[in-house]
Amino acid sequence: MNPDTAELAVVEPAHELAAPFAQPKRGRRRAATGAGWWARMRADPARMSAVRDSARALAAPAARWDASWFLVIAHYGYRPDLGAFTSSRAAFFPVYPLGLRAVASLGAPPVIAGVLLSIGALALALYGIHRLTTLELSHISLPAARGLPARAAGGEVARLAVLLTAFAPMAFFLSAVYSESLYLALSVGLFWCARQGRFAAVGALGALAGATRSAGVLLLLPAVILYLYGPREDRRPDFPFARGLGARYRLRRDFCWLALLPAGLGLYMAYFALAGGDALLPLHAQEVWSRHFAGPYVAAWDGVKAGFEGARQLLGVGDPRAFDPAAGSPSVLAGHNLLLLGFLVAAVPAVAGVFRVLPLAYGAYVLAALSLPLSYPMSSQPLMSLPRFLVVLFPLSIWLASWLAARPRAQLPVLAVSAALLALFVAEFATWHWVA
Repeated sequence: MNPDTAELAVVEPAHELAAPFAQPKRGRRRAATGAGWWARMRADPARMSAVRDSARALAAPAARWDASWFLVIAHYGYRPDLGAFTSSRAAFFPVYPLGLRAVASLGAPPVIAGVLLSIGALALALYGIHRLTTLELSHISLPAARGLPARAAGGEVARLAVLLTAFAPMAFFLSAVYSESLYLALSVGLFWCARQGRFAAVGALGALAGATRSAGVLLLLPAVILYLYGPREDRRPDFPFARGLGARYRLRRDFCWLALLPAGLGLYMAYFALAGGDALLPLHAQEVWSRHFAGPYVAAWDGVKAGFEGARQLLGVGDPRAFDPAAGSPSVLAGHNLLLLGFLVAAVPAVAGVFRVLPLAYGAYVLAALSLPLSYPMSSQPLMSLPRFLVVLFPLSIWLASWLAARPRAQLPVLAVSAALLALFVAEFATWHWVA
């Protein structure tokens, strides 16, 4: 479905999506007559035309597939009054398109604004991953870092965690016009603030994350775990010898800040209700995209079966009739399912490693976040979008970094293979081939 065709009630040239959103005429006149090289350039139509065309060509590969939905929402809004024509937009939560529009209002073309927003959020996320990894691995025992001082081990693993995130096979989504990098920055910031005992900030970041992606509301689980069980930097445990399910920290008034975490999703739903639409549309929007609830984590088994059938198809021993003709070429679909199964297989030891190496809150967060793609499959591709869900689960990168820290000879080959896959998937994505 092309999002441009959904805007039936608005008659505007399609090319305006590649130009800055409407700016006040006064501001334009002031820029044209002001001092400075930028003002002189803007006053020269030929030079500005060259800048615009060059910028669009440079940034265009970052605006593929779902990026068009964010651009349309930033430009037109959700328009629930158009009913079924625009209901699919509700699957794309509002914080990223609002940020995109804010950056574009400064004069940047929307695609450039989206890239700037994503790269800025990625920079914050990488910084936060480094700080958080150093903090965690300076406080816990790491078998993978045996023989190294705790702080030195933490710094080495933090460096690797940043590299693994930046060169992950699906890392291009973190700089594309997608919400992944913004969500990653918010979730990393939430963990950092919870570890520091800054629960007002935790509530604010969690509310923003919940209005950025559907998985954001699940950050409430690790926030509660860190509050009650730690580890925390702000105070000593009230019950240091608590065992089992016994909380180590007493409830105080700052616990109430965690009630803000579902507020982002709540406000998003309230918007649709007040606009005359269905308040539950953000929750039901996945049905528009052919996703359905199959049961907790059932898509994992369905993905194994689809990957096995895909391998048979590629080997020439499968039955093409096992594939839905409406889903596209059987061989292409088989390749996608096999690729998605590979990501699932790689994720299993990483999830187990997170529970072994990091505090409980990290593992609980990973399991909760994976419940979405692994419980709401598409019939033709049960593991659709799993790689994009994995790339923002930063505890997986921290675990892999800790594993590589004790294996120096494996570091370069792992990073080289990851970077090579990244280059391959970038080329696929930029040429409008579906990746994840």
